[in-house]
Amino acid sequence: MRKIKKFVALVLAICLLSPALIAAACNITQNKHEISTELTGTEENDDLSPDDTASDEDDSSIPPDNSVNSDTNNENSSSNENTSSNDSEANSSSSSNTEKDSASTDKEETQTPSNPAPQKVASYIRCTGSNVNLRAGAGTDYRALGQAEKGTMYALIEKKDGWFKTYYRNQTVYLYASYGAVFTLEKSENSSVEKVISEGYRLLGVPYVYGAIRLHDGKGNLLKGFSAQKFDCSSLIQYIFYQGAGKLLNTTTRTQVSQGKSVKKSNIQRGDCLFFTNEERKDNVGIERIGHVALYLGDNYILHTASDYARIEKISATRWSYFLEARRFLS
Repeated sequence: MRKIKKFVALVLAICLLSPALIAAACNITQNKHEISTELTGTEENDDLSPDDTASDEDDSSIPPDNSVNSDTNNENSSSNENTSSNDSEANSSSSSNTEKDSASTDKEETQTPSNPAPQKVASYIRCTGSNVNLRAGAGTDYRALGQAEKGTMYALIEKKDGWFKTYYRNQTVYLYASYGAVFTLEKSENSSVEKVISEGYRLLGVPYVYGAIRLHDGKGNLLKGFSAQKFDCSSLIQYIFYQGAGKLLNTTTRTQVSQGKSVKKSNIQRGDCLFFTNEERKDNVGIERIGHVALYLGDNYILHTASDYARIEKISATRWSYFLEARRFLS
């Protein structure tokens, strides 16, 4: 009986203690959860669906988003760097070009050309007085180097202190402006033609001598005894073409006429050579008819030497009646 009473008392004690034990167990579990939360800083999220919780295997097969963005960003960064570099080079080039343009503009604005722009016309003097002195300088105190007949023509170099500067017998001379009238002829676009004509200007006034020794033999071999102070028509033409343009012409009118290019009378230009017959040869045949050559200046003017000295003059009606052919040696 005594054992039964102890068993009952034990059961009653257990029953009384059970709620307390259960409460204590719950407190312990809650405390563990709170401790775990404090240590990890995270909480379980029951709202995540299975699709949102991919396995580690799946995660390893797909590169993280930030790695894709990183590649894209790197490409963009590279592109931006290239663009920036290109822009920089372009800007540098543009800046350099701008500086060059600016420098070029400044140079053009500040630099004074050493030589004036070539004129489109050539100027000439026609002497209006008789036996007008051609002096060594621009003044009556200078000695006379020659005299200009009325109507003779010369190239005008410049006007200085009331005097015309020109050429006469390979010298620079001055003619008093009150005894000269100026006229112009259109220049050739061919600079070589103008150089040849300029050589002819220097020889105006040089005496005519029939059969004067030529500068060369027609092949460029210089001849002994040549003098630039005497010419006949063909030696004058040979000389100025060689000196002005390095052009080799033969020694006589009848051999020069076979050189160059034939030109129709209607197409004659400044710098062409005109070939004529004369009173002595007009009845001959073929090239034996040719007896004279002159350099055409334009507007019916020629530079040549005939019977007295090298001169510029207009082609007369009589001379035109003797015209045979025109040749162009420079093109």
